[in-house]
Amino acid sequence: LTPHEEAILRAVIDCILPADDFPGAWEAGAREYLERQLEGPLLGMREVVRSGLMSLDTEAVARFGSAFAALPTGAQDALLREIQKSAVRTEWSVAPERFFGLLKCTTAEGFYADPAQGGNRDRVSWVMTGFERDKA
Repeated sequence: LTPHEEAILRAVIDCILPADDFPGAWEAGAREYLERQLEGPLLGMREVVRSGLMSLDTEAVARFGSAFAALPTGAQDALLREIQKSAVRTEWSVAPERFFGLLKCTTAEGFYADPAQGGNRDRVSWVMTGFERDKA
């Protein structure tokens, strides 16, 4: 991904599973998990993600006059709820709900999966859920 695409991706992932008392999905390695999936089992979905990220950014500019990553979190969340329903105002080269569904699922997978699969850095979600007790 380009640095611009990665900034959009980070903002989306941070909206899907934000940090609270525990790290959010981005910090927990969801990006690395997604990248690994897009190089393997989801190779054919790479362009869906890249096109979707750029379409999301175009949608944000059309609605708010600002790039998606620069929007306040509340506006990002509101826009993602619209994208999830395919309620878009701009031309998308991929189905908005397909794009968002893919990111929603892979973000959750990357956050909760076995760390050997590339996400769940330091087993953060396992500690959070009590699946694995914090050794600290």
